[in-house]
Amino acid sequence: MGRLRNRMIMDMELKNLSPRTIKTYLRWMEQFAIHYGKSPEELGDEEIRDYLHYILKDRKASQSAMNQAYSALKFFYEKTLQREWNGSKIPRSKIPKKLPVVLSQDEVQRIFSTTRNLKHVAAFMVIYSGGLRVGEAVKLKFSDIDRERMSIRVRQGKGAKDRYTILGERTLEALREYWHA
Repeated sequence: MGRLRNRMIMDMELKNLSPRTIKTYLRWMEQFAIHYGKSPEELGDEEIRDYLHYILKDRKASQSAMNQAYSALKFFYEKTLQREWNGSKIPRSKIPKKLPVVLSQDEVQRIFSTTRNLKHVAAFMVIYSGGLRVGEAVKLKFSDIDRERMSIRVRQGKGAKDRYTILGERTLEALREYWHA
């Protein structure tokens, strides 16, 4: 899959997919090619359907993994090979929507009270109250904290998107305390 692999990488880079997405899509395509022992260029709708069914039933893949595999195959066939993707022959697995686990106020207080390092307390508060991913919190700069609007600017979060999130009063106090220390 060398030539096709390189073409797919170029297509994904041109589409500005994240390095992690590129790595994931390539892994799925390699597994697909290994499963059939052929170049994916020689395979069609029936093999794609059978492979998706195989990873669901035999490998017991999660819905998230199924979605990754589907997206990788769809990208490869539509963008790299420029073939039509038949969504009616190859249905996408439905991902169940679940509510997130929300900690009680007591549980949150216990986490903050057991943390002695002021820097860690401030970081946990920013992450929890602002709903940030760890990678987003790591990239925060002092200038991203807007005390006037009580907001936090998240630059290039998931999907390379900028966004604003709330800055709680207690979080601002923790950040001030850390800044002065």
